[in-house]
Amino acid sequence: MTSILLLIASNSFMTLAWYGHLKFKEYGRLADLGLWAVILISWGIALFEYMLQVPANRIGYTGYGGPFTLVQLKVLQEAITLSVFVGFSVIFFKDQYFTTNHLIGFVFLILAVYFIFRR
Repeated sequence: MTSILLLIASNSFMTLAWYGHLKFKEYGRLADLGLWAVILISWGIALFEYMLQVPANRIGYTGYGGPFTLVQLKVLQEAITLSVFVGFSVIFFKDQYFTTNHLIGFVFLILAVYFIFRR
């Protein structure tokens, strides 16, 4: 469970680093930042992602006594990334809408998790 919680936290930082700057134009002085400033801010946020992602993988990996194979860790991480992204976009990008095609794609990703973990 520790690995999963760390993956959720790390993906929250990564999603913020990747997409949070798209909202800067709505926040006064941040709107005037150049691309290099935005990149540096995103890297600063992403540092926290790595500080959580690396331990999550190490704790979760079977080679270090964890419950997950490498493939399981990757698929789990992708499913968590998608879940965090959906929550982030619903909260911060209210003008973006999910369509039936998005839902179908999400279902297929969840099915991927099922088949990877199926024994």
